[in-house]
Amino acid sequence: MLNFPRPSVTIDCVVFGYDGQSLSLLLLNRKEEPFKDMWTLPGGFLFMEETPEESARRVLKTKTGLAGMYLEQLFTFGGINRDPRGRVLSIAYYALVDPKKFELIAGTAANGVQWFDINKLPKTGFDHKEVIRAAIARLKGKVTYQPVGFELLEKKFTLTELQFLYECILQRNIDKRNFRKRMLESKVIRATGEKRMGLKNHAPELYEFDEGEYKRLLKEGFQFRI
Repeated sequence: MLNFPRPSVTIDCVVFGYDGQSLSLLLLNRKEEPFKDMWTLPGGFLFMEETPEESARRVLKTKTGLAGMYLEQLFTFGGINRDPRGRVLSIAYYALVDPKKFELIAGTAANGVQWFDINKLPKTGFDHKEVIRAAIARLKGKVTYQPVGFELLEKKFTLTELQFLYECILQRNIDKRNFRKRMLESKVIRATGEKRMGLKNHAPELYEFDEGEYKRLLKEGFQFRI
């Protein structure tokens, strides 16, 4: 038995959603202290018999009802006074989901769970503002070299829809001609031969992410760039 003080370990989950109009973040309203009745990231303590990722998936399932989404470890936050209950480290994960595909179910420790526009977030408890800021920075960087953004779209999408998603994440305008040229040249998307019907005056072509081709290109040293 090791004879020295050990900190507790928690898992915090930054869940990004995209509804076709704006990027959003999932927050939980706490029923208990600390930070009772405040908004926080979905989180919980790591159990001894589970890995951090297993814990993250358990936390999301039991506290929000979400399961089966893209999940990636973000960073470990270890500020001395980050948790008023004592010395607590947090391993943070971020997830990408299409909110329309999931039904939110608040766990017993929450007053509720809710999506918030990424630009209109409420005040949060713990050090979750710092965690959220780090997750946004990671997502902005990652979509420029790895096509994780496709997790936020329908299986079939137009180039306009794809560009708007990237502009929401990067929070800046992107040149339409250059974006389309790079996307098509990258070969990570392929035309489906179908068109988006029902739009006024035009029917744009539908594309889908070619995961098999992307994996093949990666083995050849391919780098995705926007």
